[in-house]
Amino acid sequence: METRSSSAPRSSASPTYECPGTMWEPTSPPAGSSSPSQPTWKSSLSSSLACSQGFPHSFAARPRRLTQLELAPRPEPQLLRLRPSSLRTQDISHLLTGVFRNLYSAEVIGDDLSANLIKARGSDNERHEEFVDQLQQIRELYKQRLDEFEMLERHITQAQARAIAEEERVMSQVRVQDLESLVKLPPVKTVFRWCVDSELLQKHGLISPEDYYTDRVPFHSAPTGISVPGYLKMTFSCEQHSIPKKELNKKLKDSCRKKLAKLEDELDHTVDSVTWNSTPKAKQRTREPLKKTSPPKNKNWMSHLRVPQRELDRLLLARMESRNQFLKNPRFFPPNTPHGGKSLVFPPEKPTRIGEFQRTEPEQSCADTPVFLAKPPIGFFTDYEIGPVYEMVIALQNTTTTSRYLRVLPPSTPYFALGLGMFPGKGGMVAPGMTCQYIVQFFPDCLGDFDDFILVETQSAHTLLIPLQARRPPPVLTLSPVLDCGYCLIGGVKMTKFICKNVGFSVGRFCIMPKTSWPTLSFKAIATAGFVEQPPFGIRPSVFELAPGHAVLVEVLFFPKSLGKAEQTFIIVCDNCQIRELVAVGIGQLIALDLIYISGEKSQPDPGELTDLTAQHFIRFEPENLLSTARKQLVIRNATHVELAFHWQIMKPNLQPLMPGETYSMDSIKCHPDRETAFSIMPRKGVLCPHTDHEFILSFSPHELRDFHSVLQMVLEEVPEPVSSEAENLGHASYPVDDVIVLEIEVKASVEPFQVVLEPYALMIPGENYIGMNVKKAFKMWNNSKSPIRYLWGKISDCHVIEVEPCTGVIEPSEVEDFELNFTGGVPGPTSQDLLCEIQGSPSPVVLHIEAAFKGPALIISVSALQFGLLRLGQKATNSIQIQNISPLPAMWCMKESPVCLQERPEDVSPFDIEPSSGQLHPLGECRVDITLEALHCQRLQTVLELEVENGAWSYLPVYAEIQKPHVYLQSSQVEVRNLYLGVPTKMTIALINGTLLPTQFHWGKLLGDQADFCMVTVSPSHGLLGPSEECQLSLELTAHTQEELTHLALPCHVSGMNKPLVLGISGKPQGLQVAIAISEESSDHSTEQWPGHPKELRLDFGSAVPLRTRVNRQLILTNRSPIQTPLSLKFEYFGSPQNSLSKKTSLPDMPPALLKTVRMQQHLAKREQLDFMESMLSHGKGAAFFPHICQGMLGPYQQLCVDITGCANMWGEYWDNLICMVGDLPPAVIPVHMAAVGCPISSLRTTSYTADQAQKEPAIRFGTQVSGGDTVTRTLRLNNSSPCDIRLDWETYAPEDKEDRLVELLVFYGPPFPLRDAAGNELVHPDTPEGSCLLWSPSPSRSSEFSHETDSSVEGSSSASSGAAQKLISVILQPHEGVPSGHLYSVSPKQVVVPAGGSSTICISFTPLVLSPDILHKVECTGYALGFMSLDSQEEREIPGKRRRLQDFAVGPLRLELHSYVRSARLSVELDHSGSMEFRCQASDLIPQRPCSGVLSELVTTHHLKLTNTTEIPHHFRLLVSRPFSVSQDAASRVHRAPGPGQKQECEEEAASAGKQLVLRAQENMLVNVSFTLSLELLSYQKLPADQMLPGVDIQQSASGEREMVFTQNLLLEYTTQTTQAVPLRAVVAVPELQLSTSWVDFGTCFVSQQRVREVYLMNLSGCRSYWTMLMGQQEPAKDAVAFRVTPNSGLLEARSTNAPPTSIALQVFFTASSNELYESTVVVEGVLGEKSCTLRLRGQGSYDERYMTP
Repeated sequence: METRSSSAPRSSASPTYECPGTMWEPTSPPAGSSSPSQPTWKSSLSSSLACSQGFPHSFAARPRRLTQLELAPRPEPQLLRLRPSSLRTQDISHLLTGVFRNLYSAEVIGDDLSANLIKARGSDNERHEEFVDQLQQIRELYKQRLDEFEMLERHITQAQARAIAEEERVMSQVRVQDLESLVKLPPVKTVFRWCVDSELLQKHGLISPEDYYTDRVPFHSAPTGISVPGYLKMTFSCEQHSIPKKELNKKLKDSCRKKLAKLEDELDHTVDSVTWNSTPKAKQRTREPLKKTSPPKNKNWMSHLRVPQRELDRLLLARMESRNQFLKNPRFFPPNTPHGGKSLVFPPEKPTRIGEFQRTEPEQSCADTPVFLAKPPIGFFTDYEIGPVYEMVIALQNTTTTSRYLRVLPPSTPYFALGLGMFPGKGGMVAPGMTCQYIVQFFPDCLGDFDDFILVETQSAHTLLIPLQARRPPPVLTLSPVLDCGYCLIGGVKMTKFICKNVGFSVGRFCIMPKTSWPTLSFKAIATAGFVEQPPFGIRPSVFELAPGHAVLVEVLFFPKSLGKAEQTFIIVCDNCQIRELVAVGIGQLIALDLIYISGEKSQPDPGELTDLTAQHFIRFEPENLLSTARKQLVIRNATHVELAFHWQIMKPNLQPLMPGETYSMDSIKCHPDRETAFSIMPRKGVLCPHTDHEFILSFSPHELRDFHSVLQMVLEEVPEPVSSEAENLGHASYPVDDVIVLEIEVKASVEPFQVVLEPYALMIPGENYIGMNVKKAFKMWNNSKSPIRYLWGKISDCHVIEVEPCTGVIEPSEVEDFELNFTGGVPGPTSQDLLCEIQGSPSPVVLHIEAAFKGPALIISVSALQFGLLRLGQKATNSIQIQNISPLPAMWCMKESPVCLQERPEDVSPFDIEPSSGQLHPLGECRVDITLEALHCQRLQTVLELEVENGAWSYLPVYAEIQKPHVYLQSSQVEVRNLYLGVPTKMTIALINGTLLPTQFHWGKLLGDQADFCMVTVSPSHGLLGPSEECQLSLELTAHTQEELTHLALPCHVSGMNKPLVLGISGKPQGLQVAIAISEESSDHSTEQWPGHPKELRLDFGSAVPLRTRVNRQLILTNRSPIQTPLSLKFEYFGSPQNSLSKKTSLPDMPPALLKTVRMQQHLAKREQLDFMESMLSHGKGAAFFPHICQGMLGPYQQLCVDITGCANMWGEYWDNLICMVGDLPPAVIPVHMAAVGCPISSLRTTSYTADQAQKEPAIRFGTQVSGGDTVTRTLRLNNSSPCDIRLDWETYAPEDKEDRLVELLVFYGPPFPLRDAAGNELVHPDTPEGSCLLWSPSPSRSSEFSHETDSSVEGSSSASSGAAQKLISVILQPHEGVPSGHLYSVSPKQVVVPAGGSSTICISFTPLVLSPDILHKVECTGYALGFMSLDSQEEREIPGKRRRLQDFAVGPLRLELHSYVRSARLSVELDHSGSMEFRCQASDLIPQRPCSGVLSELVTTHHLKLTNTTEIPHHFRLLVSRPFSVSQDAASRVHRAPGPGQKQECEEEAASAGKQLVLRAQENMLVNVSFTLSLELLSYQKLPADQMLPGVDIQQSASGEREMVFTQNLLLEYTTQTTQAVPLRAVVAVPELQLSTSWVDFGTCFVSQQRVREVYLMNLSGCRSYWTMLMGQQEPAKDAVAFRVTPNSGLLEARSTNAPPTSIALQVFFTASSNELYESTVVVEGVLGEKSCTLRLRGQGSYDERYMTP
């Protein structure tokens, strides 16, 4: 158990305690802050109290006090737009911007405008030149920043290029050295950190490689040369036979030099992140051996032998020594010695040849070479518990080239034990490179730490020591060892809560007990359910258990009974035998309050003045006016460290005169509340914070004119009374509380009348003015009273006219009112007047004494007020004013700051420098005065400059300035980062507020805290400039590289002008990877979503009825609910498709490119591509395949990846598989996959495409239309098998039958429904068929039932035959009734056929036409269908347990072929016109010849041709039957005109005879028949028949335009010898004339006798036929010899009416001649010769002898 006292937070009930340095809490701003209207939050390393004590004269800590001469506050200057650079400009945009902030905006100074301003400089205006200089500096700074940015970008780009080139060079060298490696090498380490200048990046505030590389560069020796493998080295014998020794040495020297030169070149160009610093040292060490090859200093011995002779002698000596040596057992020598075995770890030392350079590396001693290595080198046990036995295996490996013995000494402690060793061979010897194993057992009896070791003795000089350690990570508690309960009043109770959290990695059980109870014999005896008491403290819970990451709330109760510090020690015991002391500390206190400060002068009662008997303090207010308020500030200090609730009460004083030394009695003390008091105190009630000074405002507001006297009492609420020391138990202690008066303050005040002062009290107008000139003079009236006054000025109008403006008004307390005196002189010379001002409520008026003379000088100032605006502390500002003499007299003047304002601040020396400060102005002249202000203190300066004029009126110039220093604060000093993920940058927004109107620079520092090394914080922008009162929104980006909760991070912000930086506290909890898996169907919103923790609930179902050769898509939706990028992979266990299925490209056909771009070809290529894709999927031949379109990839942050998974099958059956989904470090998700494929893989069509729709239906086998009784027709059909299995088809033909009484069929089979048959169709019998062969016919469980039946031995004939017979099964199948077996119409051969996998077979289908009865005239449809029942003969193809299962026979849908044909009787093909019938069109006027005088024709014959064709293969015998007016013949006459005569009847009889003659039409021949229509006058007479007497086949039709037609319809019958007929429709349309008169009545009126009158009437032909008409006159009334009426013409011919034209007409003139004075009436009838309907015209006229009816 461990505790953390410095970093873990602890909480309490009241208040909350935090360990120092862990949290940054916001502090309230001090009084009088520069922005009082907005709440400000500061974050600093010290409290606000320390800031106020360290800077007592700062503007933020200085309280604002009201003075008498304080001017009215001016609004802050508008900073939305700069003033123009010229004083004489007419630009007023800065004024418009200040007034209309939201409607008027400023334009941006662009490049063109700034360039023009800089080029056009040279103005005389200094202000404009200063503006242009600043603009030019800003532009130069902007260009400099752009150049630096381009330089940085170019440097980084070049560094990246160098790094990439170096990495490619190193990778190429690695590939050259390892060409035969089958495993790809990992990429080399990046060298970017060595190519980029980190100091340059850090200088410009960028992230450098040093910021994210935390490893230190180690020092390594130079890389060794490329070692030649042992199998490439030459043996000694080969060396002797191939190359002499001298040449070999020479070649070795040459190769050595080349290697050294190559090594130096590589060291010069190789750059690696690990060996960068060590490269120069490696070069130096490489060159050092070359220096040592120089000849030694002693050269005398070299003169005896020459070098070649000396080398030859040494070689001879070496050969002699090698002959005398013999081999010894290297086991008895240390490794790496000349006779010992070689070490497999350290390479042996190569002998140094003469002339070769020596190595400079220190040689390793042979005794230090290890013989055995332990794996693992340290035996470590963790996460153990009491009771179980833990074991681990330690292997000892022989690292030499010889076999070795060893001895292992067991551990010395009883907690570890060593088992027997397991050696690779017998005898306890370990061969080279082999290992022996020992089992180490661990028996813990507690949860503490254990240490031991094992000694391994070998032939090495040093014994091998293997440490044994047992470490269980102890629970780590955040509970502080000192539980500080703080302060509490004696007799009270305080509850403090502390958070105890286990931040370790193991569970711990803890018990808290008093130190006096430790050690204890039993934890149960001291464990209590409540508090663990040790007065004056109590702690609970006493026993608790904490898991890693869990926390418990520890409550400490403090009830002090004595004054001073109390301390008790408790023991917290952990179950791992660790204990720690907890010290509970608290301090008991009594109530202590002090009145430490009273504003204003100290008040003392006058001698003999009566005061309150019990009051401790006396306060007297200065006399005040009515309706005014006076305030005093009281500061009361709470000397205790406990919060105290209080309230104030105002009582009447207890006044009693006492003699010196006399004391008052408690009976004389009366408590009466003062209801009429004028005193108040704020706040009235509240809480006194511990050991804090509290400010109270005591106010006096009199409402009547008298003296006030009261006593203020502070009452503390619920103060506990001290408890006796006998009550030691918490359960029996009582805590009485009561309210206590702790402070009494006596206050007195009086009321005085108003105090009004005029400034000046008398107006002295110097000089003289012209009489009648109005002289205006300003003066002020000060209200020095405590309440407002209402005034009324009088008026003088006798000799002089004197007025004051304003004449009435109100002046607030301590305020001044400016007045203007209008003096119009009426009498020359000096004058003296008194002007009265009445004050409301004052007994005496205010008198203004005025003395005036004329002709005096007067000066004015050009500005009414001087605004310096905002100034920084220590800044100087200069403004200019103009003083003008408006009088014709010279004036002496002097300007200085008002002494009254200097006295108010208070300051001795004015901060203004006035140049010139005095002078003389000529008449009507003016001068310029420069006023300079130096900002020495932070304040809001409001003062007045006085302009003194000699012998004239003085002028006053108000001056305003705001002097501030920088003050910046954070809107929130603590930021909690939410949605924080491991290694993912998270952005937040923080606000940095400028509390003043000064622009301030800021920049952010580095991250501080215990967890700063695991986090990276970036603030954008990291530095900048804060404008006046600007709130800058900054972007904070935090990247956490740990999942621990971030609680100790602090980010400082340095602000220019502020002594201490701002600190931003950062906290948050990083999260890990979160991925969700969902499955949805294609184009469906329904999905099944589960977390990876529940993969069993996911199921990928492609459907239970998936058609064959059809793509079915499902979507696997992977949703990354975290911003962490992670890899993913998808894989199917059994039915997975090749990974290159989707990448295979379809070859384009050989055709022009333009044709390939057509829509049809694009669709064809798309279908072909889909076909190739699915064929590639199913290439493994398993019948079904699943393919994920994304097998592996990366899942981005918050990415929802939809993976399309395609499933297809080319063989029916039910398939199961598992989809393994692996996402990052999450456990693999195994998703069950299911698909049931239905359909028939055998088709007569060639399968060229796979579609997403249902499987294509087999086309019907059509035999066409056959003649009844014809020959058998046969069709050959090729069946293609697209599946990977051989399929057997058993064919059955059926005829459809639809009967309501037959809905289902019950089929019973004895044995297999479709057994195997030979070529002749006989059933094959296999007596030795195994039991599994019954699966060849496995009907569906839902549609069949199987019963076992064993034949009797008596029926079989012998017991041996019955025992050897196989068990027969009876199958009962229930299926819907569709048809009955039929073989007389259709038949299939062969009945049983096997279609090979991927191949085809051929079958023949025959049709025999039936014989139709003679009464069937139409063709008869013959339908049927053939079912091919599919079976699989291979057991492996039928079922693989857990992967696939395929049914057969009736359990699977058969291959269905629809059979269709027609049988019909004999019938000819008739070619008619477009209307579908033979139509004759003629006109009735065709009977009228060209010469009507010759008479009308009796009849007219019109002939059309009819073509009859025999399209069958057999001849047809038939007759033609038709009746009049139609007729048939084989003549070629088209139209015959016949005149009436005796030969007409004979011709009709001949036509009828020819029509009844039998005709023969051969096969595939045609015949032309003449069909005639005879038009006669008899037919035209039918139009006059009524409708009920109209003959059949005759119809009269009349259109809306008046046209009239007669329609004759009839059928031409073809009568065959088979007693069947064929009708050909005939139709004749005859247009008949239709006459109509324009009127039916003509009235001539009254006419003069014997005078002829004429009227015209029109006769119209409405039809498209000519009409031959005549006029018939009716009987005249009265009947006389003389005809009164006459019509001309009386006959004629009317032409036919044209199409879409008006009717043809003729004018008829009707004449009327009266012979007497009678009424004449008559009728005229118009009739046609073609049977037209007659038209009647009625005529009427009156005769008269009256001459008035005579017409001229």
